[in-house]
Amino acid sequence: MNPKVGDKLTLTIGDVAFGGEGVARVEDFVVFVPFVVMGEVVTVEVVDVKKRFARAKLVHVAQPSQERTVPACRYFGDCGGCQYQHINYPAQLQLKHKQVGDLFQRIGGFNPNLIAPVIPCPRPYGYRNRIMIRSQWDKFKQGLNIGFIKADNRLVVDIEECKIAEPALNTQIARVRAQPPAKGGIKVVLRIPPEGWEVPPDSFFQNNFFLLPKLVQAVRERLQLGGARYLVDVYCGVGFFSIELSDMVEAFVGVELDQLAIRAACKNAVAHGKRNGEFSAGTAEELLPALLARFSARATTVLLDPPRKGCSSETLQLLRHVRPAQVLYVSCHPATMARDLNVLCAEGVFELTHVVPLDMFPNTQHVECVADLRNKVVATETKLNLPSEQA
Repeated sequence: MNPKVGDKLTLTIGDVAFGGEGVARVEDFVVFVPFVVMGEVVTVEVVDVKKRFARAKLVHVAQPSQERTVPACRYFGDCGGCQYQHINYPAQLQLKHKQVGDLFQRIGGFNPNLIAPVIPCPRPYGYRNRIMIRSQWDKFKQGLNIGFIKADNRLVVDIEECKIAEPALNTQIARVRAQPPAKGGIKVVLRIPPEGWEVPPDSFFQNNFFLLPKLVQAVRERLQLGGARYLVDVYCGVGFFSIELSDMVEAFVGVELDQLAIRAACKNAVAHGKRNGEFSAGTAEELLPALLARFSARATTVLLDPPRKGCSSETLQLLRHVRPAQVLYVSCHPATMARDLNVLCAEGVFELTHVVPLDMFPNTQHVECVADLRNKVVATETKLNLPSEQA
């Protein structure tokens, strides 16, 4: 019989799925449990039952894993910002590597051996340069809670500090708490601006300055191996990748819907002395056809750095039609990434050659990945040293 809400169960954790929940079974029925480690024997209480699975809360760890450690944050388990502070850092890296491989195999049908080891962050705590805190009225204490969404519901947990945020942001949290919002329902974005870059308040920039050089290095290495002469940077934001990679190509174009970000990108290019490129405001669907007609597709790399939801179907089909020599895909959500790469590689249009995961978000479920796809025709011509289309 399937478990019922309120049942106490003793389970062995067989896996930890992407998202952070441990996976256990009662015969063939799956039970998801947060804040556990693979191999642990735990006592849980069932809190929700669906047709094919249940969710439970952790009550007691009867047989802890050697990989379990003491969380640095007093709010861990209540605050929903972190999922893995109870796992030591080397084990977190191994776990994320396995999760990325499993997702790519299950969603995209890709060989998990294409996934490189996860590049670690030199600073597992105190690394985030941007956080968003919320205010919510607590009728029981008759005051505001100022902090983050809880792990198990949509209420706000009151916090005084965030262990994964840079120390300067914790100073900003203290200021907000000293002068709280007038009411609940207000979101406050706290940010440390990147040195040497103009970034509008609502525009995207990578949240981890400490691992950012390794991310750039990973993309540069794959771009160099691709050998493209031109770069089209889609979802370019304030021009970070375009500008960092501009010395490797003859010309580049950055594409971004956010017009404030495009204006900032133009200023950033001037500030960094880059004169071999330009930035255009608009969607990929609007601008890519002309850009890939202007630059020879066989001499072009398209860099995709979309939001977490991934690329639109129209953009993916356009790339399949135009077939640039290389597509570099950067994403913090390997599930939607694997889905999009599966579309691009369908029917042998592109081939996935390598995936580099980077732990831009230690102690959380998230992981950044850089994927390298090649146009199979161009790749074959290169191997055989056959002449290809000239720009």
